[in-house]
Amino acid sequence: MKKLVVLFILCITTIATKAQSGDAKGEWSGQLNVFGQKLTLVFHLNDENCTLDSPDQGVKGVPAKLERTETGIKVSVTSINASYEGVNKGDSITGTFKQRGMTFPLTLKPGTMKRNRPQTPVAPFPYQTQEVSFSNGDAMLKGTLVLPENHTQNTPVLLMVTGSGLQNRDEEIFEHKPFAVIADALARQGIATLRYDDRGFGESTGDLVNVTTEDLKNDALAGVELLHKQFRKVGVIGHSEGGTIGLMLAAEGKVDFVVSLAGGVISLEKALLEQNRWTLQQAGYSQDVIDCYCIVLKGLFDELKAGKNPEPATNGLPTELAKNLSVVKAQSSTPYMRYFLGLDLTDKLGKITCPVLALNGTKDRQVNSEENLNALRSGLAGEKEIKAIVGLNHMFQHCGTGDPSEYKDIEETFAHEALDIITTWLKKFK
Repeated sequence: MKKLVVLFILCITTIATKAQSGDAKGEWSGQLNVFGQKLTLVFHLNDENCTLDSPDQGVKGVPAKLERTETGIKVSVTSINASYEGVNKGDSITGTFKQRGMTFPLTLKPGTMKRNRPQTPVAPFPYQTQEVSFSNGDAMLKGTLVLPENHTQNTPVLLMVTGSGLQNRDEEIFEHKPFAVIADALARQGIATLRYDDRGFGESTGDLVNVTTEDLKNDALAGVELLHKQFRKVGVIGHSEGGTIGLMLAAEGKVDFVVSLAGGVISLEKALLEQNRWTLQQAGYSQDVIDCYCIVLKGLFDELKAGKNPEPATNGLPTELAKNLSVVKAQSSTPYMRYFLGLDLTDKLGKITCPVLALNGTKDRQVNSEENLNALRSGLAGEKEIKAIVGLNHMFQHCGTGDPSEYKDIEETFAHEALDIITTWLKKFK
């Protein structure tokens, strides 16, 4: 969400791999445990090939190359430089997953785990939906327009913008579909929405090699312009990086109102450093090791922002953290991350004159609630309503500690009090 990426576990958020066993067929699933973070993988096995699902990330049907051996199977996913080799144990496949020099045990069992998600909307619906498309250069974005009963050109409408990382139009993660839940709630209150698959994901197309947040902002702008052809009042509701994008569009005078859900405002480099510090604390590392790691990581970030090709000094760090820094460097040496690390909206807030609703959970461990909401309180020039909701995490779920590892185990997708605040605030635009 997922949501800003926690770089300490960034290496697992792109994992898409795995296989089958001897004569094993059908669905097999297992969990990777990476520094205390668990990621469920599901393999669909047939006679000649296999595909992979990562339900925790909303990823389905990833192709993998399969080789059956005398004792089990070997699988490779060249697109992410990953491999898996397992031995058939009859009722399980026991093996090892490797990616970018890191190795993790993985045991697969027949079948899949279905999580309970009671808030996911189920048809029939008291509103209309339309499949639409819009483009930004070579990127073609496909989405779902939700139209409440008796809608007119005066009906308020919001473009829904997901957080960082590839996500579908529902912002699906861990089988949660927060954007579907929000769109359903708003439609029942007479408010229209358009949600879309991120470029290069789902049904949408577009370059992912050279993309930056600026490009993603322009993708969203194309959606706003499409909505302006049908509606008079067009806003944005964005989560995490999507909230940042909504505020960027507001600073350019492109939208009539913004709902920012845990949107990053202050230095996003600082946000990533705070995420890593929290994750290392939860993993049980000493304060000295945490401080050392974060100092090296900040130096790495600063050099990447300057366009350099740094070699992080990992002396004194545990082996696994030194390896992780190498992965971080490889995955951060992209146009997207170099741009992302330099993002800071504090100087642009004074240009925002449209109404803004900004919400954060007090237990958000990915975007600091107090720092970002205070920046909005002091910096926004126009009408604003800014609230920290007690007890909610980055995904706006009631939670224990707020750690991202809890997201998948919480049945609630999006807290009702947050939905109530959003719908009440938006009704004034009707």
